Amino acid sequence: MAEELMSQEKFEELTKELNELRTTRRREVAQQLEYARSLGDLSENAEYQEAREMQAAVEERIGKLENILKNAKIVRAGKGDTVSMGSLVIVQPLQGLERHTYTIVGAEEADILAGKVSYHSPLGAALLGKKKGDEFSFHTPRGTQKYKILKVE
Repeated sequence: MAEELMSQEKFEELTKELNELRTTRRREVAQQLEYARSLGDLSENAEYQEAREMQAAVEERIGKLENILKNAKIVRAGKGDTVSMGSLVIVQPLQGLERHTYTIVGAEEADILAGKVSYHSPLGAALLGKKKGDEFSFHTPRGTQKYKILKVE
């Protein structure tokens, strides 16, 4: 897995989630498995199957988090006039008046409804390295979108 850029806050949040899964959640799933085994025949035991699926999901998430954190690179919010990780950017379509505000974040932090765009996304990748006043375009399922950067913080 390639290096994954993220904020210190997101790194700490994922570390906390990983610790919770390794300790509390694993113990809960083990208790559910033990209870389900006590019910008898495992071949027709829905509780046992459900507990095994839950165990697999927990272990899969633990593996994913371990990999993300192992490859994480903490970056501080970019300050200056060039768009970088952590930058707050205000853009406007070349063919419109509405303005959009985005913060450039890592993949694990992306939340388009909150205006947080991953630097891996077409929009995020197109913004990186640009400055106030620059025009840029990127491809979407609806075609090529063209915007102008109004402000970089």
